[in-house]
Amino acid sequence: MEDYIDRKEHEEFCKRMEEEHRRQNRRIELLEETTRQIGEIATSVEKMAVSLQSMVKEQEQQGKRLEALESKDGEMWRKVVGHLATVVIGIVIGYIFKQIGM
Repeated sequence: MEDYIDRKEHEEFCKRMEEEHRRQNRRIELLEETTRQIGEIATSVEKMAVSLQSMVKEQEQQGKRLEALESKDGEMWRKVVGHLATVVIGIVIGYIFKQIGM
């Protein structure tokens, strides 16, 4: 009969086991909540990465459009200066020919 425990010891053992189960269940709940939060953060980071990629693409497109606009203005200015130079040279040559009598 030495292997048997009395009722009081058994109830104490059951009480401690139930407390241990509650403690472990609480730890599991906390871990599950932490895991859920990590999953939400990962999803948020993924969305931010996609958003950042689209912003980078948009900036590249805007940069190309800006370069095209800037080069257009510079190109037109060079054409105007070229035409003015041609006109001035033509007037000078015409004046010289007039003075020579041609």
